[in-house]
Amino acid sequence: MSIRGLNASPAAWIGALVGIALLTPGAELLAQSGPSPYRLVDDWAQLPDGRRMGAVGKVTMDPDGEHVWAVIRCDARGFDVTPSRFGNECVDSDLDPVIKFDLDGKVVESFGSGLFIWPHGIDVDPDGNVWVTDAVGSGNIPDGDQRGHLVFKFSPTGDVLLRLGTPGMAGSGRDSFNSPSDVVVAPNGNVFIADGHNDNGNNRVMKFTSDGQFIMSWGQTGYAPGEFRALHAIEMDSRGRIFVGDRSNNRVQIFDQEGTHLATWTQFGRPSGIAFDTNGQIFVADSESDNVQNPGWEMGIRIGDAETGWVTDFIVYQWGDPSVILGNGAEFVAVDRDGNIYGGEPVPRNLQKYVRVR
Repeated sequence: MSIRGLNASPAAWIGALVGIALLTPGAELLAQSGPSPYRLVDDWAQLPDGRRMGAVGKVTMDPDGEHVWAVIRCDARGFDVTPSRFGNECVDSDLDPVIKFDLDGKVVESFGSGLFIWPHGIDVDPDGNVWVTDAVGSGNIPDGDQRGHLVFKFSPTGDVLLRLGTPGMAGSGRDSFNSPSDVVVAPNGNVFIADGHNDNGNNRVMKFTSDGQFIMSWGQTGYAPGEFRALHAIEMDSRGRIFVGDRSNNRVQIFDQEGTHLATWTQFGRPSGIAFDTNGQIFVADSESDNVQNPGWEMGIRIGDAETGWVTDFIVYQWGDPSVILGNGAEFVAVDRDGNIYGGEPVPRNLQKYVRVR
């Protein structure tokens, strides 16, 4: 594990030591001891007009603290997930995949119909504009289709303000993406995009201005610090550090906004989603720790200190089968002003709310 840049504070060294400790057999007990302090709210999300829940992508909080945004992939035909319908759920649908909920689970806004094949990541900038990625793989784009490998910027009510990428075409230049997984916007408006979803894709972080001007990028495919295999999540903490869910490397990597590698944490399992609350806590969703992809670890949401990396709580996903490589439980996570957690589950097709009870 790299500890480059951790000489700045004792607290950061503690985080590094936690990560080192968790590389030893049985060490995950440090991260998963004790009962969960959360309970599940049944049937929280309420879609209108009888619409059934499709596969859920990323969830994130609105800056107003009173609403939750979620990507709901369009196909809503129950729980029959087949290879032909995974990865292109919006290709032939007229349903809105970008949905805004109030804290009671009622829909107050939706948009994006017809613009996406496989919407994936989402963030809301300080002005309330909504950024959404389309992480569809090239093999799931119909011939001649001008969708995919794109990042959209919407107004709060769904007007398209900006489109980044080359429509329908993967690329590795500064004007192209290859299945961009996620996006986060800094307080100054700069945009960071996790590009992309595949182990052997671009595997880089792209940085743009708020109006889409390219600034820089960093990263490549690999295992070393600053290298990635499937960037699945990107988020920013209150100190402005960039946290990347380097999922296929089973680690979270931390950078400054210029791409300098600060730390690598392995104690959060196989990270698919990352969020922060206002109290300095980090929440990491792990939907893929199984007997093949990350043996010895369990699926669930790990909660810890964003400064030290110390894991304090764990919401275990009790319904997963560790012998099946499918991906269950929360793949994405958000936290509201009251400390309640929202988990987006693509395969079970749930948008769950967890309320803290102690």
